[in-house]
Amino acid sequence: MESKLEEIREQQKASWNKFSSGWKKWDGLMMDFLKPMGDQMIALLGLKDNDRVLDIAAGTGEPGLTIAGIITNGSIVITDLADEMLVIARQNAQSRGINNVEFLACDVSELPFPDNSFDVVSCRLGFMFFPDMLMAAKEMYRVLKPGGRIVTSVWDAAEKNFWVTAISGVINRNMQLSPPLPGAPGMFRCAAPGLIEGLFGQAGLKNITIHKVTGELKCVTAQTYWNMMTEVAAPFVAALSNADNAMREKIKKEVLELVSDRYPENGVMIEGNSLVIYGEK
Repeated sequence: MESKLEEIREQQKASWNKFSSGWKKWDGLMMDFLKPMGDQMIALLGLKDNDRVLDIAAGTGEPGLTIAGIITNGSIVITDLADEMLVIARQNAQSRGINNVEFLACDVSELPFPDNSFDVVSCRLGFMFFPDMLMAAKEMYRVLKPGGRIVTSVWDAAEKNFWVTAISGVINRNMQLSPPLPGAPGMFRCAAPGLIEGLFGQAGLKNITIHKVTGELKCVTAQTYWNMMTEVAAPFVAALSNADNAMREKIKKEVLELVSDRYPENGVMIEGNSLVIYGEK
């Protein structure tokens, strides 16, 4: 892997490890938010009882753990770049009594599996952060058996995801942050029409379809929204760490007002829109 890509990978790994405690704290709220996405992914896969599945960039374990409960005579390998995220995934598996699963910290660009190893590959919200997305797609294709199925999901455009832009817009307006470099890892990197479908096609996949899915982030209060976003979202935490106390309080006040104005009376239920893409080998 090129040195620049290695640098991005190590930055991603360090960031996800650092914020794993926040993800553990907010796991219930976030998994409820992402459940419609995971349900659509699983529905498209048409899982068989004895499938062997690879779930990539699974974080705290989903949708892999739900898949494990469906393929009772099959098995699943749950992977993530960050060891600390997999610690949470293991705990979640244990608490749910799931035994047909193994966990492995590895890089999607160098999957440690032989060719044609899995009936199914899933990857929820991983592609946006992969240093080389085409390399990742090709690796997924390589480990997939002929006739195997693959599904991934990414966030739709920024204007369809107020749950992100509510805080990012206020931070950017107050701190005048430099925009990310074109193609750099980020939340909406994969929202461009045809991007993931094109990567799937280049990797060799066929029968590619795309589906739009909406989830609802049930924060209830603007304060809960602020607390969660500043404990799980590395870019926002990094930006706020460069603000003095007065600026941080100004940003917080404006975010709370923005969210409360849009969702009054403790009714903060924010839609999040994603794309789910399916293909076959």
